[in-house]
Amino acid sequence: MEYMYAAMLLHKAGTEINEANMTKVIEAAGVKVDKAKVTVVVNALNGVDIVKVLAEATIAPVAAPVASEAPKEEVKAPKEEKKDDGAAAAGLGALFG
Repeated sequence: MEYMYAAMLLHKAGTEINEANMTKVIEAAGVKVDKAKVTVVVNALNGVDIVKVLAEATIAPVAAPVASEAPKEEVKAPKEEKKDDGAAAAGLGALFG
């Protein structure tokens, strides 16, 4: 994830996303750099319109329930029996005098 974060940070700063810049960002974060991962991310983002991808990712459609689906039955929790709280209170009183 840190490699994608570095790429997004470089993009936001208006800096070219290349291996040297990504390596600097990742090292500045105190993360050990895997050169192979840097290369993969840089190559994967080559030619990608990041603004468009981010815009599409943030506008995810919300699925509406299908009208043909029957409403689900509500599950009721079993009734709890009332317990005598006097014993618990007495125990606490013994702790605090």
